[in-house]
Amino acid sequence: MRTVIQRVSRASVSVDGRTVADIGLGLVILLGVGQVDGDEQAAYLAKKIANLRIFEDDAGKMNRSVLDVDGEAIVISQFTLYADTRKGRRPSFIDAGNPQDAELLVESFVGYLSDSGVATQTGKFGAHMQIDLVNDGPVTIWMEK
Repeated sequence: MRTVIQRVSRASVSVDGRTVADIGLGLVILLGVGQVDGDEQAAYLAKKIANLRIFEDDAGKMNRSVLDVDGEAIVISQFTLYADTRKGRRPSFIDAGNPQDAELLVESFVGYLSDSGVATQTGKFGAHMQIDLVNDGPVTIWMEK
C-alpha cells in the first residue's frame, strides 16, 4: 500500500457536484492498493498514520498526532499512486490492485483508522472526485508498507 498524507486545515471531496466528505483540521490520505497488498498492510499503515506526530505543539515542533489534536481524516482511494512511468509517456498501472480487492482493503484501512479513534470520512471508490483542501504547512508525507 502507498499513501500520500497531507496535513490540512480543511478539506472536502465532491462527486458530481455533491459534497461526500468535509473536515476541518486533520489529514487527507490518498491511498493506493497494490496487487500484493493485504490486511496486514492496511492495519500497519492505519496505526502508523493515526499516531504520526506531524501537528505542531505549543513550541512549534511537530510533536502531536491527529489523535492529539482531535483532528479528522478523509481517505481517498487513488490507484494512480501505482503509476509506472519508466517507459513511454503513458503511465502503466499494472502494479495496482484489482478494483474489487482494492475496495475491500480501502474499507479495511478506513475501519482500522476509525478504530484507532480518528473520525474518518471517505471519497467514493472508483468515482471521479474533486478534492478541495488547504495544505497546512505545507506538510505532505509519502508512506509505503
